[in-house]
Amino acid sequence: MTRLHLVRHGPTHAKTMVGWSDLPADLSDHAAIARLHDYLPDGAIVISSDLSRAADTASAIQGARERLPHHPDLREIHFGTWELRGFKEIEAEDPELTFAYWDNPGDVRPPNGESWNEVRARVDAAIDRLIARHTGRDLIIVAHFGVILTQVQRALNVDAQEALSHRIDNLSVTEITHHGDRWSVGRINHCP
Repeated sequence: MTRLHLVRHGPTHAKTMVGWSDLPADLSDHAAIARLHDYLPDGAIVISSDLSRAADTASAIQGARERLPHHPDLREIHFGTWELRGFKEIEAEDPELTFAYWDNPGDVRPPNGESWNEVRARVDAAIDRLIARHTGRDLIIVAHFGVILTQVQRALNVDAQEALSHRIDNLSVTEITHHGDRWSVGRINHCP
């Protein structure tokens, strides 16, 4: 049994589509960071996406826990030409593609970006490798909205649209357990 504690990075306050852009996290809410640190298991291993908003959040909650190197396969969705643009601007430019991307997530991709299925395959493979190397351990994985929801989708065995209906707040924890032959989901979007 391997328990995953999926933590969403601190807020960026961006009002645009932020995927692979390396925006910093606002980690000024020291009380929230302390609560998150104290809530997570002491003996867990910490790993994060290589984007600074996740890596810096991981450093803020790490404490004395073991830390693994940052991993690029735990990055957020690559939004391609939609990156750092507002939703209304993107929708005005190509309403059909925008609607298809969010209403029927799967193989639809933004120009020069990733589809939901591509993100899911990338993240599944990274999580599978982590579980294989650290079976039986607690893993704190500091990542992004899309990354966390790919694993919610996987563990609940639901379609992407249902997975995307879940809220994932900054500095929240989503708890998923891998039992070898099955998954179980504890709390989703828990804010300690």
